Amino acid sequence: MLAVVKIAGQQFKVQKDQTLYVPRIAGNAGDKVEFGEVLLSDGDKLAVGKDVKAVIKAEIIDHVQGDKVIAFKMKRRKGFRKKHGHRTHYTKIRINGIE
Repeated sequence: MLAVVKIAGQQFKVQKDQTLYVPRIAGNAGDKVEFGEVLLSDGDKLAVGKDVKAVIKAEIIDHVQGDKVIAFKMKRRKGFRKKHGHRTHYTKIRINGIE
């Protein structure tokens, strides 16, 4: 079974027992979460839009940080250099079921 679900403002294609990284969501490791905003469901028949009645059940595995991203600005011959960096926060989840 396949579904497209909206999690934290982004769309993800998910299947049962899949592990994926999503933008950070509230909760601790081991917590169970449900996502009700399912956009497409492909079970015994295809359902799209308001016809979808599926709910995605998942479990939070861990909270992690992404790779460091550097934003470096420089103007040549002016002595202007500016360096900013950040690491985006993600939540690792496992899809337990699509109902």
